[in-house]
Amino acid sequence: MPSRQFDFILCGGGSAASVVANRLVLEFGFSVLMLERGPKNTNGIMAMPAGYMKYLAKDTFLEMHHTVPQPQLGGRGPIVPQARALGGGSAVNAMVYMRGQKDDYDGWAAGLGNGSEWSYADVLPHFKALESNARFNDAYHGIGGPLRVSEPGHICDTTEDFLRAAQGLGVPYNPDFNGARQNGVGIMQHTYAQWGKRKRRSDAKKAFLDPLEGDRRLTIVTGAQVDRILIEKGRAVGVAYTSDGAAHEARAEREVLVGAGTYNSAKLLMLSGIGPAQHLRDFQIPVFADLPVGENLQDHHEVPIIATTKGKSGYFGEDSGWPMVRNGLQYLLFNSGPVTTTGIEACLFYDPDGGDRPTIQLYCAPIVYQDRDVAKAKPTWGVTFTSCLLRPKARGTVRLRSADPSAQPLVNCNFFGDPDDLRLTLASMRFARRLLETEPFLTKIREEILPGPSVTDDAGLAAFAGQTVKTNYHPVGTARMGRDDDPTAVVDARLRVKGIEGLRVIDCSIMPAIVSGNTNAPAMAIGSKAAEMIAADHGA
Repeated sequence: MPSRQFDFILCGGGSAASVVANRLVLEFGFSVLMLERGPKNTNGIMAMPAGYMKYLAKDTFLEMHHTVPQPQLGGRGPIVPQARALGGGSAVNAMVYMRGQKDDYDGWAAGLGNGSEWSYADVLPHFKALESNARFNDAYHGIGGPLRVSEPGHICDTTEDFLRAAQGLGVPYNPDFNGARQNGVGIMQHTYAQWGKRKRRSDAKKAFLDPLEGDRRLTIVTGAQVDRILIEKGRAVGVAYTSDGAAHEARAEREVLVGAGTYNSAKLLMLSGIGPAQHLRDFQIPVFADLPVGENLQDHHEVPIIATTKGKSGYFGEDSGWPMVRNGLQYLLFNSGPVTTTGIEACLFYDPDGGDRPTIQLYCAPIVYQDRDVAKAKPTWGVTFTSCLLRPKARGTVRLRSADPSAQPLVNCNFFGDPDDLRLTLASMRFARRLLETEPFLTKIREEILPGPSVTDDAGLAAFAGQTVKTNYHPVGTARMGRDDDPTAVVDARLRVKGIEGLRVIDCSIMPAIVSGNTNAPAMAIGSKAAEMIAADHGA
């Protein structure tokens, strides 16, 4: 195990942390120790664009958080998976590359009250510098970065029907959700591209850590659980961690950087004496900073409308038996076919209330798709429309379950904790039904199976929503960024933990409000900006 001191210690090896490590080492010449609890690598199946579906419901590379029972969901506690591997969410996710809306970041900047810091104009250069886009090279996109971004290598018939049906309802076609506007229907870009002979996942490990292999300034220890941050005289000086069953300590000459993910970053801060004072005292944890760590939890969540088709369609059955063998051979021999797509190829952004700023991201899954804990329909040929709420008003919490660092935190997701969240979801479910009744779907759909044509009133739809709502895997916000005088903030605009020197949070935990889209790309942009600020503060 490392015995020398490092300039920086990174707690976590996810998307944001990988970018921070890359820039601090490669551009600014610092030494970095990265501690990641998961394995160094996933496997060859996860590298394939379609491979993630094989592990989505397994704990191989995921930590399954069973959230606390929710009264508004009839006592359900939805399962929320989080990554457990080097590369974090980028190593296990569905690879969608989505940045959110300009208004999201401008809202952050307005709340900080410090001019343009964290505005869209401020973060856009980070997005552009990180990406190598296979389709676009313009004011919104770059082609020289290490993160490869492209469109699916295969588009199925159901996706094409979705694009045309949405346009039939007046939704404009949008070729670039990360460009001038988000509104519309179109194909999503993904973080996979040509690596060698085949399309493969472009995760944060491959893009930002692998190029540094052999560089003595970066030390990565996997299978390492950070137990607490060492704080002396109000300053973070290192970490205590467990690896291979043994206890270790490491010291940071400059700063400790926390990037363990929205749940575990909050847990680590609280275990280290940074959090709500009374909550920490309940576990006999000495309090170093009384801060609202674990508050402000936000997550995108979605509810399905599911229908079967009259004939074969989409991707049902393509991952088993002879079709799986055929598709695998097509991928290996010709780099084409269903393995070159995640299966979720298109979505549409809109506002059920008719506003210009989308409040819903409606996905098209070309299959009967449900989470394992709410499965109610027999898998067959069909289509699933999931209405994902982009900016939920409800806020949840993360709390300690115990003072044991190996124990999962206690997550209260609070889905539908605000009535307007449910109202928008129900409105979008009705819009999804209109899609099923629009050509070319109209003549191809056999029947709606969930919630079923008999469920038409708000009470029935609300009950179904409570039974089936699931995460879209985007928790953020538990170490909120804010002004120095903001009592709800944990970190300042430079991501420094209030009241503790030498400590920052550098992942999606810092978001004051969730972005209106998938969070992996924003996590990397946060990491890039964090590295730049850290380097500047240390004279680089």
